[in-house]
Amino acid sequence: MIKARVAVLISGRGSNMAALVYAAKRADCPFEIVLVASNDPEAEGLKFAAAEGLQTYAHSHKGMKRAEFDHLIDVALREAGADYVALAGYMRLLSPAFVEGWAGRMLNIHPSLLPKYKGLDTHERALAAGDQVAGCSVHVVTAELDDGPVLGQTEVAIIPGDTPDTLAARILIAEHQLYARVLADFVSRGTDRDRLEIG
Repeated sequence: MIKARVAVLISGRGSNMAALVYAAKRADCPFEIVLVASNDPEAEGLKFAAAEGLQTYAHSHKGMKRAEFDHLIDVALREAGADYVALAGYMRLLSPAFVEGWAGRMLNIHPSLLPKYKGLDTHERALAAGDQVAGCSVHVVTAELDDGPVLGQTEVAIIPGDTPDTLAARILIAEHQLYARVLADFVSRGTDRDRLEIG
């Protein structure tokens, strides 16, 4: 099996990245992780990736223009031979040129049932709205924040007495399962937009 080469971008602990790494260990997984990159050289997820024998790249974005920094990341991704990019808790807005360069080949995991609650504070907003369910979504990255085609979602029930932290903890479990499944399906069928199915 020729496996799709995936680079993962992180900013922190990298728990979703770790879930993808573990999924990739299955013999029948259609992707492999070829690089874990971060905008924070101190990101905890880099230690995990290195311990798992993965190539890592880190460079602080501080003091750099967005496009300049994104160019550095882009070079690292291409040198690693990445076919696809998976954003996993990458807390950076991406420049238009970077998004265009990976159009149709970059996914993101977001902790809400898109199109609800784009951006930050998703759990607080779901609770404040009195929602009965929250959840997570995997979508194709486009120039507009959290707005690309949704490829998969998992609903998570909101329990009476939930706080943003308790809800976040359960949604994270759902994220870890959803991301690997959707990414595997995505790379298996390619990125022909006519074949992308929402849902």
